[in-house]
Amino acid sequence: MPLRPLLQCADLEATKAHYRDVLGFATVDSERDTLTVVKDDCSLIFTRQDLWKVPMACSGTFYFAIADVDGYYEAVKEKASIAWPLQDMSYGSREFGLRDCNGYYLAFRSSGND
Repeated sequence: MPLRPLLQCADLEATKAHYRDVLGFATVDSERDTLTVVKDDCSLIFTRQDLWKVPMACSGTFYFAIADVDGYYEAVKEKASIAWPLQDMSYGSREFGLRDCNGYYLAFRSSGND
């Protein structure tokens, strides 16, 4: 069962442009002022609605398992805000992390590390 987090953002158009143009995600305008972004079989949903009545924040990292993490890193490393570079982690994952235009942390790992 896929998990699709719903995240708040201040600007849907800026978020759409960032995910499409910088990160290479497919973007789909969805219902009621929301935007869905998709990479491989992973997706996030963004809304500008303040459903939570608290400042925008997330204390975690969203992990994406993708087929070609090395190639993807090469494609985004000069355009995105890299949080940690591509590396082999001590726990067996080959991954890198970045911070998106809303301040959320995303990590991308090889899908072979399941």
